Amino acid sequence: MKKLLAGAAIALFGLTTTASADDHANYPERPVMMMVSYGAGGATDFQARIVTMTAGNEDALGMPVAIINKPGAGGRVGWNWLATQADADGYTLGAYNVPHFIAQSIKGGVQYSTDSFEPIANWGADPAVFVVGADSDFNSMQDVVAFAKENPGKLTFSGAGLFVGHHIAALQLEKAADVKMAYIPNNKGGAGAMKAVIAGEVMGGVNNLSDAFRAEQAGNIKILGVFDLERSDFLPDVATLKEQGYDIDNASVNYRGIMVPKGTPEGVIEKLAATIPAMFESDRVAGKMKAGGSPMKVMTRDEVKQMWADREATLKELLAGL
Repeated sequence: MKKLLAGAAIALFGLTTTASADDHANYPERPVMMMVSYGAGGATDFQARIVTMTAGNEDALGMPVAIINKPGAGGRVGWNWLATQADADGYTLGAYNVPHFIAQSIKGGVQYSTDSFEPIANWGADPAVFVVGADSDFNSMQDVVAFAKENPGKLTFSGAGLFVGHHIAALQLEKAADVKMAYIPNNKGGAGAMKAVIAGEVMGGVNNLSDAFRAEQAGNIKILGVFDLERSDFLPDVATLKEQGYDIDNASVNYRGIMVPKGTPEGVIEKLAATIPAMFESDRVAGKMKAGGSPMKVMTRDEVKQMWADREATLKELLAGL
C-alpha cells in the first residue's frame, strides 16, 4: 500500500510540474491591458498607442493591447495602482517612465520602487526641451537666464509634475545657471503643461521633445534648448544646454517602455521579453513614431534592468538633500 501511495504521489507531482510548465504556453489567450500613468494626448499615451498597435499580429502577441489611462500626481496614481492593485497575471502591463517613477520612489510618499516591477523592454528615449510661446520675447536660453537673474523666482514655467523628467531638468537648469525660477507642475501632465505655455499661462516650460516637436510644427511654440548630451535628429538646429554653456547631462531624458507587476509568472515575462522588442522594431511602428517626432531607443529586458540601476544611482546623488 505504501509503495502504491508513493507511486501515486510521484505521478501526481509529475503531472503538476508539467501543468505548471505549460500553463503559459498559450499566453496570451485574451486581450491585454496596458496602464499609462498619464492622460490621453500626452507623449507617453501617444507613443504607447503606436508601439502596441501591431500586438494583435500573429508574429507579435497575437492579441491586441488596450490602453487605459490612470493619470494623476505626476504618474504616482497609476504606478501606485500597478504596484498594489493590479493583477500580476500577464494581462495587466504598465508603461514606465524613467527617471519619473524612480525619482518619486527615492523621494518617498509612494508605494512602489524598482523592486515593485519587472521590466520587459524599452521603446524610446525622449529628451526634455525648454519651450516658450511662439510670440515670446525670449529667443534663446541666454534670454531666459538673464531674465531669471534679474527677477529671482518670477520666471514661471510648466512641467508634467514633481520629480518627473521635466522637474529633474528644471532642477539641473537652476543649479547650472545659478538662478531661481518658479516651476509649476501641471496636474494634466505633459499635454496640460504644453497647453499652459501655448495659452500664455506661464512664461515657458520644460516638456518632452516629441510633444514640443509637434507643437513647433504647428507654429505654437519655440524650442530654445535640449537637455541631452547630443543634439536630436528631429531638432538639428537646436543646441543642447551643454553646448550653450550650462553643465547639464542627460539625467532627465525620459526613457519609456513596458513593465509588469512583481509576481507576474516567469513564463509570461519570458514570452513578453522575447516578443515585444521585435514588435517595437517593426517598420510600421518606426514610421509612425518618426512622423510624430518621437525618438526611439529599443532595449531588451536585460538592458533595461541595467538602465534602471544606473539611473537610480544617478538620481540618488542628484536628489540628495532636496
